[in-house]
Amino acid sequence: QVQLMESGGSLVQPGGSLRISCAASGTIFSRNNVGWFRQAPGKQREFVASISSGGTTVYTNSVKGRFTVSRDNSRGAMYLQMNSLKPEDTAVYYCSLEERYVWRYWGQGTQVTVSS
Repeated sequence: QVQLMESGGSLVQPGGSLRISCAASGTIFSRNNVGWFRQAPGKQREFVASISSGGTTVYTNSVKGRFTVSRDNSRGAMYLQMNSLKPEDTAVYYCSLEERYVWRYWGQGTQVTVSS
């Protein structure tokens, strides 16, 4: 059974940096595309970034140049380095694993709050 677990969420000041992590188990991690999504209060969940099994990355426009997604297949882990954080980045961040072209598996989320 595939399990995903996020960690590293925290309260950070505007302009600050934070790295969140996602640990996967129960799957051959290296074969799957994985991604980050977020959901702010009162809003729908939205795509943030993804990284393919081959290392190709995709970002939503609002985080380009500020966020970096990476993966360590040997550890079954994915990371999101977030720099120049803004209050509008406040959300619960979820990692997801794609299977047969569907974001099929989800973690429980980690809270990121950007506030002074």
